[in-house]
Amino acid sequence: MKQLRGWVWLWIVVGWGSLLSGSLAGATGEAKPELVPIRDVTVRLTERGPVVLLKAENRIVPIFVDPTVAGSIHGAVSGEKFTRPLSHDLMHTILTSFGGKVTQAVITLNGVTYYGALAVAMPGGSKVFDSRSSDAIALAIHFKAPILVGRDLLESVGQLTPESNELSL
Repeated sequence: MKQLRGWVWLWIVVGWGSLLSGSLAGATGEAKPELVPIRDVTVRLTERGPVVLLKAENRIVPIFVDPTVAGSIHGAVSGEKFTRPLSHDLMHTILTSFGGKVTQAVITLNGVTYYGALAVAMPGGSKVFDSRSSDAIALAIHFKAPILVGRDLLESVGQLTPESNELSL
């Protein structure tokens, strides 16, 4: 029963993420979007501000974020701790203390806005929460949960990695 519940939630996350990205997969006869796992997350400072780089296959998806979120994501990736907990540290502590965990984050794009679908499992069940993409990324990293993007997003906004071509931000 738990495995079936997990598959149902995965289907909900995938379907919900598709809805956010503007395609109603399945209901309109279209194929379900292929999700691609992110293999690496880094944070960089650019002249336009902090950017989170999601790396998958031979592409990088840049997502510009505010400095506080950039610091939180960088801290989660590098293991660095701040003297006081940031919001994502607090959410991690709260969820963990109640037996919860983030199971995955799905990042989608609607127009020029990135969205996050954050799947959270608790002892009493699971839920998917709408979030900013940067918050979903930060919490997924805190919980070492997979971050996924649609192949359509990766191919439309993902830039070739420096090994393949020059990355321009």
